[in-house]
Formats: sequence, C-alpha cells, structure tokens
Amino acid sequence: MKQRLKQVLSVRQKRHIVDPKRISAAVLLPLYYKQGQYYILFIKRTEWVEKHKGEISFPGGVHEERDKTLLDTALRECAEEIDLMPEDVEILGELDDEVSIKTNYVISPFVALIPWPYQLKVDGRETEEIIEAPISKLLNKGYSRQEVRDGKAVTSYFYRYQGRIIWGATARILKKFLDIFTSVIESQ
Repeated sequence: MKQRLKQVLSVRQKRHIVDPKRISAAVLLPLYYKQGQYYILFIKRTEWVEKHKGEISFPGGVHEERDKTLLDTALRECAEEIDLMPEDVEILGELDDEVSIKTNYVISPFVALIPWPYQLKVDGRETEEIIEAPISKLLNKGYSRQEVRDGKAVTSYFYRYQGRIIWGATARILKKFLDIFTSVIESQ
C-alpha cells in the first residue's frame, strides 16, 4: 500500500496556488498502520489559538522565515504541536494546494507515513487533543452540499467522526486524499 500510494502521488499533477495576497501555510496528513488498518491523525485546536479555535484539522500552520520550504513548515509545526519529530516522518507525496477561505491561507498538504506506536503529546497551547481516525470509518461517511460564494457555486464537504465534524479546508483536503486512497485500493 505504501509504495503504491507513493507512486500515485508522485505521478499526479499537483495544483499549485500562487497568490501573493494569501498567506502560505502547510499541513501534514499523517497516516499510520495499526491493528490491521490505516489511520489518519487529526488534531483539535485549542480555544486559545488566534484562528481555527476548537476546529478539527491536520497538524500544521503558517510558513515562517526560518522555514526553507513548505514541507519544513509542516514538519516544524508537527514537532511543536504534537511532538512528532521530522526524522520519524516518511513523506509519501503532496496533495493539491487548498485555500482556507476563512483565514486567507493557501495550504500545501503533505501526505506522510509515521511509525506506530509513537509517543505523541499535545502542546496544550495550540493543540488540545489528538484524534485517531481509521480510514475505513471516513470512507463513504462524508457528505457535501452546494453553496454559493462570491457568485460561484462551490461544493463544501463534511465528515462526522466520534461526534465531531471535520469541515472547511481540512475536509476538502481529506476528500482529495480519500479519493486517491480509494483508487489505490481498487487498483490492487
């Protein structure tokens, strides 16, 4: 599965969004294998963060000058938020850039495989909780609705897991990943 997913991610054309009016950010979509199935790791943001209070998201954040690349941003943020060390992460590929409408970010998502078990811990300042979601519980569990923004019809995605709702840019990134993951499963 790992090699096939890596291959599929490497041959697809990533959609880059270049917009100097938006803030560059990056997230990691951490995958791991546990009890015979793949899981995705999410975090719940604290109520103390400036943006995305209490939301379910992937670990990550805003690009800083000290980051050489957006991948460096995602890895640094993971280390800060959940104590996931960069040397323990295997990058499988990238997904399309995504815009966070609410905060004016352009988010670059990186798909990564992480070892399991792993001693993660929340920082308590930005991250309140770590959420482990089996991919099998997310597949075919999402729903969408059409909305109109700035005169354009757009599709919004939502996923429910353990009484929580994953929505916004995180849900759009998740939808793209699940579509790729499903195609990999079906091709085996």
